[in-house]
Amino acid sequence: MNQDIRAHELRVIDETGRQLGILSKSEALRIAAERLLDLVEISPEANPPVAKIVDWGKFNYQKTKLLQKNKKNSKILDVKQMRLGLKISDNDLLIKLKKIDKFLDIGHKVKITLVYKGREQAHKDIGFQLADKIIGYFDSRVVIDQKPILMGRQLNFMIRKSNSNKEPKNAEA
Repeated sequence: MNQDIRAHELRVIDETGRQLGILSKSEALRIAAERLLDLVEISPEANPPVAKIVDWGKFNYQKTKLLQKNKKNSKILDVKQMRLGLKISDNDLLIKLKKIDKFLDIGHKVKITLVYKGREQAHKDIGFQLADKIIGYFDSRVVIDQKPILMGRQLNFMIRKSNSNKEPKNAEA
């Protein structure tokens, strides 16, 4: 800003957005001083560097407000987790699936964990059948990011919402 600018020649833009052309640093500073404004280097990597004549306080305020607006509008997507037991009733399963559907609509990925308890460990196929039932509920609306994998007492898999009909059902395939 002003005297801190190192370049000797600058492409200068005035406060209305009109290009004044390529001027020397001293001439650009003189024009800015006449208008009671500041000379701010906008693009130092350009050849020649670009500087703009602006009211620094107003310029900085607008820049800060724009950053805050962009931060507010940005959406942070998480991986949501849903834990289910193997003996879940159909109605309870339907409620969990609707909750998963809401997560998917927002754009989150959902990690579904099926928990084996006690003697259920001997019947691992029941968990895989439940996983197929869950995936079947969503049909082509979801993409499987991680296929059902048995890890100890848990069967885990991850799904996300399909972006288009052209995308394959299994992301790993």
